[in-house]
Amino acid sequence: MEILRPSAIRARQELEGPQLSNKRPVLSQSPALPWGDFATRYPPPGGLKMASDLEQLCSHINEKIGNIKRTLSLRNCGQEPTLKTILNKIGDEIIVVNELLNKLELEIQYQEQTNSSLKELFESLEEDYKDVEHLKENIPPHLPQVTVTQNFVNGSDLDPEEPVKVEEPAPTKKPPKEQRSIKEMPFITSDEFNGIPAYMKSRLTYCHINDVIKEINKAVVSKYKILHQPKKSMSSVARNLYHRFIDEETKETKGHYFVVEADIKEFTTLKVDKRFHGILNILRHCRRLSEVRGKGLTRYVIT
Repeated sequence: MEILRPSAIRARQELEGPQLSNKRPVLSQSPALPWGDFATRYPPPGGLKMASDLEQLCSHINEKIGNIKRTLSLRNCGQEPTLKTILNKIGDEIIVVNELLNKLELEIQYQEQTNSSLKELFESLEEDYKDVEHLKENIPPHLPQVTVTQNFVNGSDLDPEEPVKVEEPAPTKKPPKEQRSIKEMPFITSDEFNGIPAYMKSRLTYCHINDVIKEINKAVVSKYKILHQPKKSMSSVARNLYHRFIDEETKETKGHYFVVEADIKEFTTLKVDKRFHGILNILRHCRRLSEVRGKGLTRYVIT
């Protein structure tokens, strides 16, 4: 192999230069391809995605251009003197409609609050009505029965041509003599009944205790009606009872209303038994009566 020096290589290249230039191949000039064919033959990486992004960008730019054109056209319309008055009226009407919408919103809020309050009131009234119906169906038997009769005259029943008769007031009667009021024992309330110890109540109910109170009051009223009765109008039985009542009084019972077991047996249908004495203990606990003992008797004083 021949080894050439750099100077020799450079000299050979200078001598062969024109020959090499004549031997260069001539490139054939092919006709230019259209862009569509080029894109289909040589698609860029991710070509479909790039095309969709370009379409979105073009539509966005076109939309912005359309908005600018509309703005410019509206601006030109506002500068025309014939349309300024119409635009001002439209603006005023928009302000009025906005105020009406605000008022409507406030009214809706107020109606919603009123509706909620009415619902609460209806629920409370419904509960009160149920309570009243329950009380009406479960009236305690010891309460007095009151019957009220009233005569109502409707205006439609009156004949307008018929003269109205004016009734003359009845002559006033002399007021009867004042009757002495007899003190009675008040009934036990539900709160007091709940406060009674369980060992005292046992199986007694609220109605049982008030039934006994009702009978004791009956005995007190019957006894003191006889004591307040004139002696001349008394029968022999009432006179004997009167003397017994007087003999049973003491200094401690003076000015007080009281009964003894004999009065209970005389004027009521109660049985003076262990259950009766248990109820008397409850009445003492509730401070409805007190006991005064003496002369072999137990007096139950109404407090």
